[in-house]
Amino acid sequence: MTQQADAVREVVGPVVEAAGLYLEEVSATRAGSKSVVRVTVDLPDDAVGSLDSDVLGDVSRAISAALDTDDVVAGAYTLEISTPGTSRPLTELRHFKRARTRMVTLKLTDGGRVEGRLTDVLDDAVLVLDDDRHVPLGDVARGKVEVELRRLEDAQDAEDSELGESAGEDTDEDSDGAATDNTTEGHPGRNEEG
Repeated sequence: MTQQADAVREVVGPVVEAAGLYLEEVSATRAGSKSVVRVTVDLPDDAVGSLDSDVLGDVSRAISAALDTDDVVAGAYTLEISTPGTSRPLTELRHFKRARTRMVTLKLTDGGRVEGRLTDVLDDAVLVLDDDRHVPLGDVARGKVEVELRRLEDAQDAEDSELGESAGEDTDEDSDGAATDNTTEGHPGRNEEG
């Protein structure tokens, strides 16, 4: 991590924590005459589900204000706030905890492969899959979340039912958000025009 990224992390860490979120990653790079600051936030380890876009917007504004107040990024900058998304490789214990209830593919250290729904992560770093298979985290080289299109359709049907609409009617809701990164881009820093 660069010195500037460390300074950004020091400023935004308390803001993210105050929002009840986890600060996953921070990077700060120079792009021509301005900097690009990327902050990745996630729900805490014990949470199941996705980060709400309203919460992401709120924390984005709070991070932007904190960076402007503390003046840790010299000159103009663009702030990009995102969540890890489903494409994040599962490599750390917290990643697996966050993937509970999702279909996963695990590449094992012995070259094998295991697929199933991750139902739990035990305190002794053992992954529990839907058919009660137990896989020690130490045996996993890498994991990934599988995007489930049927699950997205079921969620949309349930939402339509709650709204009193038939599943076939159009709504104003965007039904494909679960497979995206929920990125809030282009918040100009206080010195940037536009």
